[in-house]
Amino acid sequence: MSQALFDKIESEQFRKEPAPFEVGDSVRVHTKVVEGDKERIQIFAGVVIGRRGRGLNSTFTVRRISYGEGVERVFPLHSPRVERVEVERKGRVRRAKLTYLRNRLGKGATLVKEKDSGRGTTPQPAAAERA
Repeated sequence: MSQALFDKIESEQFRKEPAPFEVGDSVRVHTKVVEGDKERIQIFAGVVIGRRGRGLNSTFTVRRISYGEGVERVFPLHSPRVERVEVERKGRVRRAKLTYLRNRLGKGATLVKEKDSGRGTTPQPAAAERA
């Protein structure tokens, strides 16, 4: 089979809207869970600690602390089982993979700095200047 044929088949499977999140963001992943003949939506909330792959094979890993134990789950980005990815909070990180969060406990395991909104802060006048 030629690469052009593979690309054509893959392009039909891609998600319509691009993924609106980055590594370090706190997200809520809505996944479809099938139990017998019933289908429901289950939410997995946590911090995105990595993205990998390209094209149809791309995945992202979400980590959260559940009852004091770290839980990681890998989601395929273009899977029909992933209903949507909702960004709760944008994170500001300087790495592509946040695997160092695995060694942290408590608040340090979930704490990623929030991204500034981009507004410039104006310095407040000093107390001597006010008087």
